[in-house]
Amino acid sequence: MRPLRVLIGMLCLVAGVAVGALNPQTVELDLGLVVLRPTLGVALLATLLFGAIAGGLAIMASVVLPLRRRRQALRPPATDAN
Repeated sequence: MRPLRVLIGMLCLVAGVAVGALNPQTVELDLGLVVLRPTLGVALLATLLFGAIAGGLAIMASVVLPLRRRRQALRPPATDAN
């Protein structure tokens, strides 16, 4: 399983480098207080990263945390062996 993860990671890295290299145009991101001027490839990769992080946090908040609470509620209380 570990070699498969390394292979997938390397493929994602190569894809990221390709996206960055094939999109060298500069874009302007106006965030209100600051204006950023990254290349289009960097902006695309950053957007994908932030979207993946936001999706992971949404799944964690809506699925994982309620399941953990339910599991803790079903677990019998620990007894003191002393």
